[in-house]
Amino acid sequence: MTRKYDLDFFVIGAGSGGVRASRIAATYGAKVAVAEERYLGGTCVNVGCIPKKLFVYASEFADAFEDAVGFGWSPSRPPFDWAKLIANKNREIERLNGIYERLLTGAGAEIICGRAEIVDPHTVTINGRHITTEYLLAATGSWPTKPEIPGAELAITSNEAFYLDKLPRRAIIVGGGYIAVEFAGVFHGLGSETTVVHRGDQLLRGFDDDLRVALGEEMRKRGHNLRLGTTITRIEKSNNGLVATLSDGSTIEADIVMYATGRHPNSRGLGLEAAGVALDRNGAVIVDAGSQTSVPSIYAIGDLTNRKNLTPVAIAEGHALADSLFGGRPRTIDYENIASAVFSHPPIATVGLTETEARTRCGEIDIYKSTFKPLKHTLSGRDEKTLMKLVVDSKTDKVVGAHMMGADAGEIIQGLAIAVKCGATKAQFDATIGIHPTAAEEFVTMRTKVGG
Repeated sequence: MTRKYDLDFFVIGAGSGGVRASRIAATYGAKVAVAEERYLGGTCVNVGCIPKKLFVYASEFADAFEDAVGFGWSPSRPPFDWAKLIANKNREIERLNGIYERLLTGAGAEIICGRAEIVDPHTVTINGRHITTEYLLAATGSWPTKPEIPGAELAITSNEAFYLDKLPRRAIIVGGGYIAVEFAGVFHGLGSETTVVHRGDQLLRGFDDDLRVALGEEMRKRGHNLRLGTTITRIEKSNNGLVATLSDGSTIEADIVMYATGRHPNSRGLGLEAAGVALDRNGAVIVDAGSQTSVPSIYAIGDLTNRKNLTPVAIAEGHALADSLFGGRPRTIDYENIASAVFSHPPIATVGLTETEARTRCGEIDIYKSTFKPLKHTLSGRDEKTLMKLVVDSKTDKVVGAHMMGADAGEIIQGLAIAVKCGATKAQFDATIGIHPTAAEEFVTMRTKVGG
């Protein structure tokens, strides 16, 4: 039988979502090619989740050295080698790049290094080649945004932060989202003086208000300079580095200014609009529940669509699309109750509705909340609190939200996410016997309502 197109599936972008879609499609027997102009694994592997978590681990050792004294260890803080951290991180990223390459080629997909552009609904051009395909997937992710202010070119983003020549002595982090608070914690934990400049009155917009307030308090305790309700109006070079002028007229000197004020869909220059694909005003590709664009043969997933910008979501979208197109199992993703974590100091994790969202959606709700000093810090002496919170629908008794700030929050909430996804009730939480002594047991021992 004569093949109508060169390929069954052409994927632009070998990030987490694009790789999963390509690999699964190829295992179903589809003829697949993946184009990547930068690095295999996308943002998450190279300049996102993975290296960031390695940096977070590095920054946590400072606390461990201090906390050990209360447990009988002699005070000590060995010197920190930033260059060694970067070198070891780079080696691990290179290993992961190789794994992604083997995942694709092992499944039978072809990798094409270069920038692909869409010519029409069934054609792409790359490295001077024109390739036709039955289906086309755009999975090019997102890119950090910097504002248009004088001196913005002097600032860096998270992309460059992973490759700094040396640890900055003074760092200004602009933004109040998860990337901002995570990098503030990283730099501060490794020894930098950190200032967080954020235009909002609280950090982490979109998270539960109790978590937002609590994290701000903990960061101040640690010595972060939080400049909330303000922005940077210009950045200039000085004899000692950089000078940032704030909207209140004050100035701050620093070695780096890092912007973490959001990311924009990486849709520019792909040929999407010329092919008839509809974009929203922010450049995100508009898709339906099955990730199909306004052009039937073209699909998009991940941050490019600006739905739920998390790596596991992009992976799930890519897998569902491959199942639908080539596996004979049409399915879509359920975006309700997707858990997430912020690897701040201390970390935050959450699943389900915030208290504010629950009041709007459920009407009558019950709130259970506990704030306490973790057992570890009764001897370490560290002034750090753990916060746990459950949001319950009064009518159904279902736990519709679970929120935590404290050590291992991500690990704990991942387990609770299954219960919330399954519709567990507060009575079922109460009937669960806790593991003692753990912080996690607090989620099944909270009995007294603190609000409703």
